[in-house]
Order: sequence, then structure tokens, then C-alpha cells
Amino acid sequence: MTETRHPLPRRSALVSGASIAGPAVAYWLHRYGFDVTVVEKAATVRGGGYPIDIRGTAVEAVRRMGLLPRLRKAHVDTRRITFLDPDGDAVAALRPESMAIGADGDLEVRRGDLTEILYDAVRDSVAFEFDDSIAALDDHPDCIEVTFRSGARRTFDVVIGADGLHSHTRRLVLGPEERFHHYLGACFAGFTLPNHLGLVSEGLLWNAPGRSAALYAVGYGQDVFGLLTFRRSDPPFDAFRDPEAQRELLAATFPDDRWEIPRIVAEMHTADDLFFDVVSQIRMPRWSAGRVALVGDACYAPSFLTGQGTSLALAGAYVLAGELATHRDHAEAFAAYERVMRPFVTANQALAGDGDTELFPATEEALRQRNTALRALSALPADRPHAEYSALTLPDYD
Repeated sequence: MTETRHPLPRRSALVSGASIAGPAVAYWLHRYGFDVTVVEKAATVRGGGYPIDIRGTAVEAVRRMGLLPRLRKAHVDTRRITFLDPDGDAVAALRPESMAIGADGDLEVRRGDLTEILYDAVRDSVAFEFDDSIAALDDHPDCIEVTFRSGARRTFDVVIGADGLHSHTRRLVLGPEERFHHYLGACFAGFTLPNHLGLVSEGLLWNAPGRSAALYAVGYGQDVFGLLTFRRSDPPFDAFRDPEAQRELLAATFPDDRWEIPRIVAEMHTADDLFFDVVSQIRMPRWSAGRVALVGDACYAPSFLTGQGTSLALAGAYVLAGELATHRDHAEAFAAYERVMRPFVTANQALAGDGDTELFPATEEALRQRNTALRALSALPADRPHAEYSALTLPDYD
């Protein structure tokens, strides 16, 4: 007599966050047969944003997703970066050799372009619930019950927190952010503003000791992206969820009447896409609890000083989904995910050092030395290849 075999039921996953790590892990989970829902507190996928890097291991991750051709077309072709002194006079105008697509295929794209491409890859196969979020999680032996802010309740096999540096999912299951937040001594704010200077595929970087302002024009005839960065001894936790407090802090930190600073600050006050955050890392002894696991900045943000936040998120999403597909038991899958990813994360977080950077020297002397070195260059040297970028070889879960 032939035994009748019944297929195992499809597993379900809720992903919190629809920026980068969220759609990426949703893509892979769906590919491996999960029923996937993504919940996002914003009303839609967020566009705009500063250019971000996709390097090393992450390039292979997006290649396996079939997204590499679109991302190559979206690559930012910056032709010149001009460094300015506190009075707005040019220190050096240099060609950024490191911005070109190199032999290793590393990319730089606008954050909004990447989120749009990721969303397009999953929008027809994954359920998205916008303008909602997780209110409570109740872990059971055979499922996890989720109560949403909207009042709805549903059960899933696993929940994935992909909701960024200030992860609400992490707070619900592992405690307050302060336990894991490693501040690197600076804050930044980004927003779009009109291209009053007529910039074309170039950037301007103004520096005063401990502060910088930048304008980036990705293409021709478009708005520019503005970035204000400043050093601060302690993180302004009270401003994280208060846009008006953020604007007041930025205005007080940039009172200058030199160069374009007054115009940039004025545009910041009315920008509808202001993004304010701190230069920080998230360091955690474990990345999961019960049926909940974290991915990307929610559990291993490396800070923008490393340029590796996006790459870690894309690689981590691939590994987490692959281990869940490989292991029927979620605890075994989460443990395997950490074993594969943690050495890669640790190596890339170490690239930030203690937070010092030539982008915004802290003192008059450091700024003078930086500017003297820039005047001796004819082009910005290509980034020194970091072995850390490609330190992880992606497993072949297929």
C-alpha cells in the first residue's frame, strides 16, 4: 500500500518595515514559499534620500534577485566634488574616481531609487499594509499573535523586524534602544531643496570645525539633496520622533550667514522629506527572541561612516530568508543566521573606528590639514578596497 504524503502547510511571515531590508527579506521569503505580509507605518514607500552604496557581497545579493541591470542604470555618476572653506571659497574641485562603477561592480544609487526597485520586485507577490504598525506581540508555542495599531489581530509563524535604527519591533521584544545604541558623536539631517546654484552631477561640501553642509545634484535639472552634519557630545534622543525639535536643533547649530547656509537652513524648515538621525551603531548580543528576528539596521546598523548599512541589510535579508527556508524550526534558523552573518557584521562595523572622519574635521587644525591635503590632489583617490566588503560568500540556498 502506497503511503499518501500531504505537503507541509505554507509558513507565514510578517515583515515590519518597507524600506530596504524589509522588501529584500520579503522577496526571498516569498521565493522560498512563505506567505508574506509587510507592514509599514508610512502611507507609502518613501522616495528621495541621499545616495547609498551597494558593495561587495551585496552586489551578488542583488544580482541573485535579478535587479542588477536596473541598479546599474540608476548608478549615480558624480563628476565633481568641490570642497569649500568656512567662507564658502573653493579649496579644491576634484573628480571622484571612486564614484565610477569599478571592476568589482560596486554601485552608488539614490536611496529612493533602490527602495522603488525593491518594491517593484515584490509588490505583486507580497501583501503590503501601509499606514499601520505592530502594537503588540504575543509569542505562542505554535505561532505568534500580532496586534496592529489599526486594531486588527493576526497570527504568523515568524515576525521579522526590518524597521531601522530606532526599531519598534526590537523595543517590543528585546527592550529599549539605549541598551544597544552605540553613539559615534555626530548627528545628520537630509532633505531635498531647489537647485538654486544650477548644479549638474556634482556635489559641494562646506566645512567649519565640527560641522558640514553638502549639496548633491544627482542629474540635470533636478532638485538637489542637502545634508547637514554636526558633532555633538550626546545623542538627542528627545528629538528622534519630534520633527520640530529637530528643526530647532539644526537651526541653532547652523546660525552662519556665510555661503548658502542661510538658504539651506530656510529650506530645511519647510522640507517635507526631512530625515534626521544620529551617527550610531546598533550592537546586540543576539538578534532574535522567540519567533521574532531582526535584520539590517534594526540589529546591526554600522553607521553611514562605513558606507555599509545598505550592503549589510541586503546580505542579511538574503541569509535570514535562506536559513528560514533551510530549517523548519525557527530557532535553528535564527541561530544559523547569526552564525553566518555576525563575523561579517562585526568586521564592517569596525570600519567606523571611533567616529573620526575627514568629511567633517572636528577642529580648526584638523580642517586646515585636511584642506592642505586636498589642494595637493588632482582627483579624489579611489576608495581603498576593503576586504570587509566582500568578506561573506553568500550560501547557495537554492
